[in-house]
Amino acid sequence: MNLPSAFEDKMKQLLKEEYKDYIACYDEPRYYGLRVNTKKISVEKFREICPFEIWPIPWIENGFYYDGESVSPAKHPYYFAGLYYLQEPSAMTPASRLPVEPGDRVLDVCAAPGGKATELGAKLGNTGMLVANDISNSRAKGLLKNLEVFGIGNMLVLSEEPGKLTEYFPEYFDKILIDAPCSGEGMFRKDKKMVRAWEEHGPEFFSKLQRSIVMQAADMLRPGGMLLYSTCTFDALENEGTIEYLLEQHPEFHICEMDGYEGFCCGKPETTKSGDNAFLKTVRIFPHKMHGEGHYLALLQKGEPSAALKGSMKKKSGKKLPEELTAFLNEIDPSVAGGAWMPERFDIHGERVYYMPEGLPDVKGIRFLRTGLLVGEIKKNRFEPSQALAMCLDKESYPHCIDLPVSDDRIVRYLKGETIQVDDVTNRKEKGWYLFCVDGYPLGWGKLSGGTLKNKYLPGWRWQS
Repeated sequence: MNLPSAFEDKMKQLLKEEYKDYIACYDEPRYYGLRVNTKKISVEKFREICPFEIWPIPWIENGFYYDGESVSPAKHPYYFAGLYYLQEPSAMTPASRLPVEPGDRVLDVCAAPGGKATELGAKLGNTGMLVANDISNSRAKGLLKNLEVFGIGNMLVLSEEPGKLTEYFPEYFDKILIDAPCSGEGMFRKDKKMVRAWEEHGPEFFSKLQRSIVMQAADMLRPGGMLLYSTCTFDALENEGTIEYLLEQHPEFHICEMDGYEGFCCGKPETTKSGDNAFLKTVRIFPHKMHGEGHYLALLQKGEPSAALKGSMKKKSGKKLPEELTAFLNEIDPSVAGGAWMPERFDIHGERVYYMPEGLPDVKGIRFLRTGLLVGEIKKNRFEPSQALAMCLDKESYPHCIDLPVSDDRIVRYLKGETIQVDDVTNRKEKGWYLFCVDGYPLGWGKLSGGTLKNKYLPGWRWQS
C-alpha cells in the first residue's frame, strides 16, 4: 500500500523501532467484530445461540471477532432482532470505557451511525436519557434506526451543531462521549479511501474542529461529570493536543485512569507543550499490537466527583390519555417504561404518541428526528403500536406473541414484508395485534385474523435479497 511520505515520516518518529512492525501489519487481514446487545440478551446466552463461529475480543466484555470473509451476520434474523451490532473491534473501546450508570443523562456528540450510542443506550437500560446527535441529517436517520433496532426508547436523536446544543443543555449531562471527526490515520489499513481524504484534509483541519467540539461539550457537562474523547487517528495534534487545549481552557478538568489491557499503549506526554505525565493515562491503540485498527482515548472528569442533581420534567396539564391507548398499554409489562407508565411523560402530536424521557428540558427550536419513544399512532379511535415499541419489548412483556424458530422460513418471509399463515401456532378464532418473534426475540408486529398474519413490519427495515 502506498502511504503519503509525510505520514510515513511522522509514524517513524512516533513509533521509532516499532515502525517496521506497524508497516508489516498492512499485509495482515483486517479484523471483524460484533458487540452483543446486553439490553436484550446476555453474553452467555448469545454464545449459546450464535449461528456462526465467534471468539472473544479480550478487552471488550461483550465483544467478539467473527470471520467476515465467510459469514454475513447482517443477513441473519438475529441481527434484525437487534441482538448485536457490527463494529470494528477497536471502535468498541470508547463506549466500554465511559462509566455510564443507570439513571445517567448521556450525550453522544457525533453519534452516527450508532456504534457507540447503541452501547451507551444498552448500559442505561430503561433509565436516564441518551441524547444522540449528528450534524448530518442523512447520517442521523441511520443512527435513529440503529437505536430503535437496539430497543432504546429513552432517547433524543438530534441533528444539530454541537454549539447550539449548549443553549439547551448547560451543565446538564452526567457523561459525554465525543468520537471526534478526525483525519482517520488509524483506518488507513481498513479503508484505502481514507488516505486520499487525509491528503485533502489533514490533522490541522480537524484539530480546529475538535477543539471547538470539546469546548462546547465542556459547557454541557455537569460538575463532577465525565467526558470521554476518542479519535481513530495517530496524530498528536488531534489527540494529546486537543486534550491539552481543553485543560488549558478548563483547568477544572483532569485526566482519569481507564481500565487497561496488555496491548494498550500509553499516551505521549512528549508530544505536548507541558510534557505532563498525566497524558500517560490516555490510551493509544496500534494495529501492530492488537487485533484492531488505530484509536486514541482520553477519559476526563470535570472537577471532583459529586452526586448528580436530577431535575424533573415539567408536568403537563392532566389531559386524560385516549382510552384506546390506555387499553393497549395495560397489556404491556410496565418494565419497558422503567417500572410504570407515567401519564405526564406522554406527548401526543396529531396521530403520533411519544413517551418522553424523564427530566427532559424544553427542546423547542432544535432539529430533532426523535424525542423519546414513538409508541404508536391513534387512527380513527384505534391504536396502532410502532415498530420502535416492538423492539423495546421482550416475549414476556406482551401477552399475545407468535414465536417461531429461526429455522422456520416464515421468519425471513416476515422480514421481507409478506403476509404469512400462522394457523398452526395460533387459534383461528383469535384476532388482533401480535408480537412476532424469532426464538423469543421480537422482530415487529402483525395483525392476526383467521390464522393469517397481516404484516406490519416497517417497510424501510425490510430484508433485501
